[in-house]
Amino acid sequence: MTTIKPGLEVAVRATIAARTEALFRSSGAFREGHFLLKSGRHGDAYVEKFQVLQDPAATSELCGFVAAEGRGTGGELTVDLVAGPTTGGIILAFETGRQLGRRAIFAEEVRADDGTLHREFRRGFRIEPGERVLLVDDILTTGGSLLAMLPAVEAMGGEIIECVVLVDRSGGRSTLTSPSTGRVYPVRALWQLDLPTYEAGPETCRRCADGTPLYAPGSTGTGVAGTAGTASAG
Repeated sequence: MTTIKPGLEVAVRATIAARTEALFRSSGAFREGHFLLKSGRHGDAYVEKFQVLQDPAATSELCGFVAAEGRGTGGELTVDLVAGPTTGGIILAFETGRQLGRRAIFAEEVRADDGTLHREFRRGFRIEPGERVLLVDDILTTGGSLLAMLPAVEAMGGEIIECVVLVDRSGGRSTLTSPSTGRVYPVRALWQLDLPTYEAGPETCRRCADGTPLYAPGSTGTGVAGTAGTASAG
């Protein structure tokens, strides 16, 4: 198992970042082209995490890096529980928990009576008051999935020690603030990735300008989304 030593932290994290990038690229998870993002903006690169998460060996290796955050400098466990949001976070939480020998649970997105969305631990999952929780997720963009996790953990009395993601494409976000309590929690990424996005249209998006077909990736993507520059926001 990988344990981060303070004196080697910078070098070790650089090595982990390079290995994470290599796994994403070799699996085809890092894609280049013309993409319609959930925000409605366009990008010329996209990370499809499930291309790497479908590989048990790669997932196990990545979760080994994540699990290191749940151990102290002497290798002692510093967490009691690993939790993640649906969907990718389920895979990561359970494999990280397996490597740490700790329970792993997940929170689902639930629509309240007033139509608002929040996350809940269902299916009998519990966090005992004072349990130390490591939150894990795949890609950090806006941080919405993890932000929605914070109140769910806090409501059960869990103590969040850190939030760890595989890839940070937020521009270097280092903390998350709970919308319920205002508490601030650290965020750490295995790999920080700068992927610029653009407003749709040939004047702002170079892929629209050169006529590259627009693709809508992800769980709602069904392929080519429309002609360049004319895709609807979604």
